[in-house]
Amino acid sequence: MPSRLHGKVALITGSSRGIGRAIAFLFAEEGAKVAINYNKSETQAEELFNRIRKMGGEALLVKADVSDIKEVKQMVIETVRAFGGIDILVNNAGIIFRKDFFDSSEEELDQILDINLKGTYLCCREVAQLMLERKKGKIINMASISGLAADPSGLRYPNYAASKAGVIGLTRSLAVRLGPYVNVNAISPGTIETEMTASIKPDVRKLMTEEAPLKRLGKPEEVARAALFLASDESDFITGEILTVSGGRAMR
Repeated sequence: MPSRLHGKVALITGSSRGIGRAIAFLFAEEGAKVAINYNKSETQAEELFNRIRKMGGEALLVKADVSDIKEVKQMVIETVRAFGGIDILVNNAGIIFRKDFFDSSEEELDQILDINLKGTYLCCREVAQLMLERKKGKIINMASISGLAADPSGLRYPNYAASKAGVIGLTRSLAVRLGPYVNVNAISPGTIETEMTASIKPDVRKLMTEEAPLKRLGKPEEVARAALFLASDESDFITGEILTVSGGRAMR
């Protein structure tokens, strides 16, 4: 079978760990040249880089804070310099603070909005210009069921929910603005087994499992396969859509 992303260049933010890491590796397996973005997790990023190179893939390490426009611009420049362009952008970088609404600080709100929403906005703006020049491209934004009318446990953290609802609105708006040349879609995962979700309390984890018709949490690889579909030619007539990967938790 031919590789589904053969010869494509993919920039994946926050790809040193968790869902982003799974997406980067799967894309590399499918023939893409992968720019691995990280900010603090350098060791994990290097491990992924070496793993991709070991299997014969092409990869690039790019350190950047996605909430800083100067660093975003430099990240895009380095990717284009190394690979000649960007065909696929996956905005995966994100953070969460698991605190009650009344316990969360203004600083934490700023950080969540800066990384989750502003970072997605800035990366889209820089990469979309290149895609429009080439009249082709795929942008995939990582939202969450927290940004939808989800189950109660999916809406536990208002600042995170607000940031992901913003990502969904941004996705739909850009699908209109960047059409007909650039496809812009989002993935809304439920709770996925990653380092970010390892700190969830057992009682909350049990509730999340019970809320899902499939009665389990998701795996990073399952989100990665959804991203692969949206990045491939198979999704050429799909834009402005929110693909939910939650085991049925967002089915309301």
